[in-house]
Amino acid sequence: MKSIMNKYEMLQDDKIEVSGHILYRIKALKDFGDVEAGDLGGYIEGEKNLSHRNNCWVYDNARVCDNARVCGDAYVCGDARVCGDARVCGDAYVCDNARVCGDAYVYDNARVC
Repeated sequence: MKSIMNKYEMLQDDKIEVSGHILYRIKALKDFGDVEAGDLGGYIEGEKNLSHRNNCWVYDNARVCDNARVCGDAYVCGDARVCGDARVCGDAYVCDNARVCGDAYVYDNARVC
């Protein structure tokens, strides 16, 4: 089985607390999609929140926490929040001040803004 090289790291010295959760800013380790190595992203609670595969990314000040997951070529940007057991997958995106929570699934070409 081919191993996946991590595409980002969680910055231990750039973190925020949100409702009792510690979220860490991410930094790209390699180029992918429109992200370049060294670019700073948004905030995630843990690696479970953002896949290392494909081109998915969390931009700006967006936040992903709890058991929420961003995968495929999906992205979360602006001041958007994804939490609970929500999933943002495929070519979907969540932006601006949108909130995707609970058991919500945003997928395919869906846009939530």
